Amino acid sequence: MKLSKAERQRQLKETITETPFITDEQLAKKFSVSIQTIRLDRMELSIPELRERIKYVASNRWNEMVKALPLDEVIGEIIDLELDKRAISILDIRPDYVFSRNKIARGHHLFAQANSLAVAVIDDELALTAKAEIKFIRQVKEGERVIAKAAVKGEEKGFTIVQVESFVDKEKVFSGLFYMYRSKEEQQKGEKEHENRN
Repeated sequence: MKLSKAERQRQLKETITETPFITDEQLAKKFSVSIQTIRLDRMELSIPELRERIKYVASNRWNEMVKALPLDEVIGEIIDLELDKRAISILDIRPDYVFSRNKIARGHHLFAQANSLAVAVIDDELALTAKAEIKFIRQVKEGERVIAKAAVKGEEKGFTIVQVESFVDKEKVFSGLFYMYRSKEEQQKGEKEHENRN
């Protein structure tokens, strides 16, 4: 059943409020209309395009929080961050990220997204990757959106362990364990907090 314009726009607004990082393509599919119709609806409702929505969320919130590297050095856009606990970033696979022959993303872009997220989640001015155990689960193609989720798993032999898993839609495409070196005082503080939690 085709929705009226008013009802479609009401549901569109609701959908974007609930999932602000949904693309126009996904919305067009959801409402069985053209991408152009979605764009016109957004304009009428004064809802900015996806890139602007991401920037709005990211720019104010994370700039002051990320300590270990400047925000513009994070590969992908951080959309959620709780230092020393968890973080999420989004990376859209652009034409310059893929092999021209087969449109498959170069692995180092997926690794860089995961690695920079593992650095960003550390609550310290100094955070360096000492070791990484990584696995590419499936190829990622041009135009796909990769959502990386980092979780701090604890301390081991003087390193903070960060697990990062990357997804396209709900399918896992990459996973990695990153052993992060951090400055001595922060390391000791992290170990104490971990002991207190256990």
